Amino acid sequence: MYKAEGYWNVKPRIKRLSFPKRGKFQVDLQDGRSVTMPISAFPSLKKVPTKERENWYLMGGGVTWDSCPEVIHIEQILGNYQNYAHEHSSQQL
Repeated sequence: MYKAEGYWNVKPRIKRLSFPKRGKFQVDLQDGRSVTMPISAFPSLKKVPTKERENWYLMGGGVTWDSCPEVIHIEQILGNYQNYAHEHSSQQL
């Protein structure tokens, strides 16, 4: 049986969020991928107090915190809006 190589037909979903080292955060996806980014790329996250950052929760395909007015969506993390835009969630990716 042939299976496509890579992640062509996988809709990315956030599984876990962590802060492995100072100034960085990591998003683990349900499909096994992990992405590490600088916190400085997300000004709304930068405003979340360090002690509260571990208290995140999923909201609408993204992640947020009680003290954060924004939701960081998967397309902001993966950087490919056309392929991952939550507005296109009814389409098969």
